[in-house]
Amino acid sequence: MPQENCAVILAAGEGKRMKRECPKALAPVLFKPMLEWVLDSVKAAGIGRLCVVTGHLHEQVEQYLSEYDPGLRTVYQPQRRGTGHAVMMAADFLRSNEGGSVLVLNGDSPFVSSKEIQNAYEIHCENENAVTVISAELPDPAGYGRIVRDPQTGRLAAIVEQKDASPEVQKIQEINSGAYWFQTKALLGILSEIRNDNAQGEYYLTDAVRLLIERDAEADACKAGSAQAVLGANDCLQLAELNRIAREKILTAHLLEGTDIPCSDGVIVGPDVSIGRNVSILPGTILRGRTSVGAGCVVGPNTVLTDCAVGEGTVLNSVQCSGCTIQPGQTVAPYTFMTNQAKTDKN
Repeated sequence: MPQENCAVILAAGEGKRMKRECPKALAPVLFKPMLEWVLDSVKAAGIGRLCVVTGHLHEQVEQYLSEYDPGLRTVYQPQRRGTGHAVMMAADFLRSNEGGSVLVLNGDSPFVSSKEIQNAYEIHCENENAVTVISAELPDPAGYGRIVRDPQTGRLAAIVEQKDASPEVQKIQEINSGAYWFQTKALLGILSEIRNDNAQGEYYLTDAVRLLIERDAEADACKAGSAQAVLGANDCLQLAELNRIAREKILTAHLLEGTDIPCSDGVIVGPDVSIGRNVSILPGTILRGRTSVGAGCVVGPNTVLTDCAVGEGTVLNSVQCSGCTIQPGQTVAPYTFMTNQAKTDKN
């Protein structure tokens, strides 16, 4: 990935329907903020220059980001006036990275993978596109903007919102994920021309795509390998569904790698947990943060580990540990609580 490429991540949303005193992008999926899932995917795709657009309760987001990566750039969107307006807030950041391409994506779509980002970038470069939309195919596309392709070339002709779509266009199952690769210079050239003459009085980034197509710039859409790439959460019911999807996907991956999970009741494994060979995970076990479990361990039942390093051959039954290193072969007494190496027994 060229060094001059960058990413703008939109994380200004309030998430009123969450009914929480927390910015939507910081709502957790498997104990990890949705925004962190996105940041990790962007970095894994090889993009080092990142700017996050903050808004509602921006102090919380900025505090989190200062701990995640102190060198990461943030800009504040004081009024939430649409995705186009959010990108306008990052115009100075874009100008400082004008020589490459910029990835724009939502901070509350945790399942966009680094592979999908890279695949879209390859198409973006091969076809010398001004814009490449990451799309997805859904069995029920209602509510999403549809990807309309040129019948002759198959390339992107338009993004048509649901409310503006004819019955024929509404049958299209390919939808806009809200993630885009732009040539940075091309985006800067039309950003100031986006207008807010619509019922909501907002500036939409899809209008940037439309303006580029109207100027005969090359445009295309790259279909993601999974419909999950577009999923986000506007309320706690949808957030629970994201947690369910992520939990099942991660447990399946560990099972395929040989981890013994005889009964998955109450078993939750976070996305950054590593598990060695010949490990047994028993019911009621929660592995969080950057916990690592060595080979040959038995973890559970009813065990919670957060940011722990567990040595090989360890047996942990009804134990809670946070920030601990547990030596190989150690058997910790049941009903033990340990944090940062300070150990106390609870009876």
